Amino acid sequence: EVQLVQSGGGLVQAGGSLTLSCAASGFTTDDYAIGWFRRAPGKEREGISCISNSDGNTYYTDSVKGRFTISIDTAKKTVYLQMNSLKPEDTAVYTCAAVGFPGAYYYCSDRQEYDYWGQGTQVTVSS
Repeated sequence: EVQLVQSGGGLVQAGGSLTLSCAASGFTTDDYAIGWFRRAPGKEREGISCISNSDGNTYYTDSVKGRFTISIDTAKKTVYLQMNSLKPEDTAVYTCAAVGFPGAYYYCSDRQEYDYWGQGTQVTVSS
């Protein structure tokens, strides 16, 4: 069974930085993708980033481009989301998600679907 365990998050002032991590266990394949979503109060869930272990391709939604960086430690099957220049509007519950199947190629986009979800972590950016 695939499990995703998140760490990181918390409270930061505007302009500050935080790093979220998502450790995946139980994958029996190296063909997988991991993405990050967020849900702000009163808003719909938004897919903000993704990285594919197939070839390292990445996706960022426009609102985080240039500020957030997703990376992967393939040996640890852990994905990191480095968030810089944080804004109050980045305040949300952040959740990682994963999908994987032997032989599959994952090209990250806003339409990528996922099978497994992390527990979510709160990020609060104060003004």
